[in-house]
Amino acid sequence: MRRPVASLLALLLLPAMLMAAPTGSERRPEPSAVPGLPAFARAVAPAVVGLRVQVPSDRPSAATLGVHRSGSAVIFDPAGFAVTVSYLLLDAQHITVALQDGRRVPARLVGLDLEAGLGVIKLAWPGPWPAAPLGDSTAVAAGDRTGTLGVTDEDELVATHGRVIEIRRYSAPWEYLLDRAFIVSPANPAFGGGALVGPTGQVVGITSLRLGERTLVNLAIPIEKFLASKDELLARGRVESRRPRPWLGLSTETRDGGGVVVQGVSPAGPAARAGFRRGDLLVTVGGRSVSSQEEFYARLWEHHVGEPVEIVIEREGRRQTITVRPADRYRVYRTTEK
Repeated sequence: MRRPVASLLALLLLPAMLMAAPTGSERRPEPSAVPGLPAFARAVAPAVVGLRVQVPSDRPSAATLGVHRSGSAVIFDPAGFAVTVSYLLLDAQHITVALQDGRRVPARLVGLDLEAGLGVIKLAWPGPWPAAPLGDSTAVAAGDRTGTLGVTDEDELVATHGRVIEIRRYSAPWEYLLDRAFIVSPANPAFGGGALVGPTGQVVGITSLRLGERTLVNLAIPIEKFLASKDELLARGRVESRRPRPWLGLSTETRDGGGVVVQGVSPAGPAARAGFRRGDLLVTVGGRSVSSQEEFYARLWEHHVGEPVEIVIEREGRRQTITVRPADRYRVYRTTEK
């Protein structure tokens, strides 16, 4: 994921921006001026905006994600609601939206869906704002042509014309699993929170990560993951109807030849308090063996938040059992202003 870049100027100008809120309609950029913009993506371009996020240094996510973060968001409602990736907004205190016409607009955190990896903000100034149409991502297939739109740290809109080359499950080290993800090529350098646009000109995904080494691709979260819980997320700040996934605060990877190795331990998570260390090999969870990261998640998520879970690890050639009570991440991190 892209490293955050400081945006101190936006923070210094925040009081002035609040005083200068416009009363008329917004000035829209000219999307046809963006080099390489596919014709079918032009209707979405005015709704793709830049984000600048400040997080207090004492918040749990600051150590790993930084206190200054930047990326993109997609306005989906003329009232000023916009969707982006959750890692940009985790523990957010101040949010500023950068529009294509050069204006800076303060925004507030509405809520996060950490299971999907998405979040919503609300622009503070009155609209109507340019809104992108959200499409049917369930119909997307490998080989479909796409346009990827994102905003750089310099507030420039970047468009990439490509294709969905693969649709698959994706598991990440930070206790995250997406059962259906789009792999898009070529990669757009402004990927975090950008729009994946289908051939009918509708948003079918939100770009989240850049993957690969020599040949880079983007991972996009299907918009179906957002639409399924949008109303509840806007109303409550989280998806309360879905049982929260038990969270330990471990970063892991699957070892070559099988096995799950701890690569990092969050100081804010229950795993740190229980005594897990970097280098521990996870052997069993709740009495059941784990040989891959996905299998580890499946075993862990069978349990409930607060329920004691016995995990057998191997450390320095010896096995030992650690009992840990998984937490609800929504009570650890700041996920809404409500």
